[in-house]
Amino acid sequence: MNNSPDSQIGGAIKRLRRARHLAQADLAAGLGISASYLNLIEHNRRKVTVPLLFAIAGYFGVEPGDLVDSDEGRLLGDLMEAFGDDLFADSDVTNLDIRDLVQANPAAARAMLRLYDRYRLVARTGPAPAVAGVTEPFHLATDAISDFLQENANHFPALEAAAERIRADIDRAADNLELGLRSYLLNVFGIEQSLASLPHGIARQFDPQRNHLLISDILPAESGLFLTAHHLGQLAASAEIEAIIAAAELPEGDAPALARNVLAAYFAAALLMPYAPFLRACRDYRYDIERIGRRFGASFEQVCHRMTTLQRPGAAGIPLHLVRTDIAGNISKRFSLSGIHIPRHSGACPRWNIYSAFLAPERINLQLSQMPDGQRYFCIARTIVKGDHRYNAPRRYMSIGLGCAIQHAREMIYADGMDLAGDSQLVPIGVGCRICPRLQCGQRAHPPADHRFELDANIRPESLYGRMA
Repeated sequence: MNNSPDSQIGGAIKRLRRARHLAQADLAAGLGISASYLNLIEHNRRKVTVPLLFAIAGYFGVEPGDLVDSDEGRLLGDLMEAFGDDLFADSDVTNLDIRDLVQANPAAARAMLRLYDRYRLVARTGPAPAVAGVTEPFHLATDAISDFLQENANHFPALEAAAERIRADIDRAADNLELGLRSYLLNVFGIEQSLASLPHGIARQFDPQRNHLLISDILPAESGLFLTAHHLGQLAASAEIEAIIAAAELPEGDAPALARNVLAAYFAAALLMPYAPFLRACRDYRYDIERIGRRFGASFEQVCHRMTTLQRPGAAGIPLHLVRTDIAGNISKRFSLSGIHIPRHSGACPRWNIYSAFLAPERINLQLSQMPDGQRYFCIARTIVKGDHRYNAPRRYMSIGLGCAIQHAREMIYADGMDLAGDSQLVPIGVGCRICPRLQCGQRAHPPADHRFELDANIRPESLYGRMA
């Protein structure tokens, strides 16, 4: 699978042209190229030079990055993963067929993906009961939100602006951020905030009768501060949040409510880690997560999340991917600007360092990874522990993975001393066993979707799936 920018530009140009109801000949004339050459570009059979890329972007009034950063690669990977299901074992659909569908008709490809998402949900839980007023009861809200964040590159300028405006007011009110945040809540919304002993499992509780915001006193300090900022976001940025949701194509049901929660969290991160100072710290400290966390009083996970949002035009950070998994391999968060494909329907490749990080808790685990298509990525992973600050409290162990394409690796302090150009430290990884072509992998849990067993009673390979037809 080729996720390089050249393999995505053609489809993006074709969609823009069709949206403007332009014939190929008309667009070609406007660009000063032949219609046959444009046809080859739209079918990804010719590379686009930088001057031509800027000419196309200028013609349509978009940023050049809007053409390069198309989501076709992610859609292609998600759809290939879906067709790797045993449901399609007897079909003759090939990877080329899927690629053609994505490039020629991405709307149909996305519809196919939504249909498969619903099939998986019904297969796991059975048909959902009808809910009055809900026309799409079978959607997976978490997948819808992941897609929503990906489509927006996890960057929301309106929330950044709201957070910067309110942070300026908070900083004028007090020298201490925590005190300023409490003062802002009280002066603007009449809400008093304090720590309290809340019932087990409750991190934050708002009493509307007393206008009192209670934060659990057994949470880490950075979590308590984030929850206070999150509540403020629900109040102070509600108009911006509702406008973003109204413009999004979210399914009905749980997705809009989940989006409000996610966008309020985005606001909280932008408030506590303002864009310009945070980006400057990333560059000055070379993405040293723990040092940056110390600078802003934020947790490891909060800093990693904030790093993925640095996509302001003219002031962008490294295009990163982020994935979070539990010890059972369940992926609960996924976002990718690096180009790496994160599984949508299953756990990731066991060779990813996000899993080996569990063997060395709370230590940075480094990996130079190579996907089957040859693309290389620099990845870091570290476990985090969640739970209350009290005796015998239950703990949750998760792993956070963060990474970038190999060309950006030197911008991160973690790459110091690594041989990024050679193969000595390279780890071959895949997306998932169903669509990974590495037949000789000893950690394979399933055969590739398009292969069958070829067993020999006299030979026992290291992996049962190492000899496939």
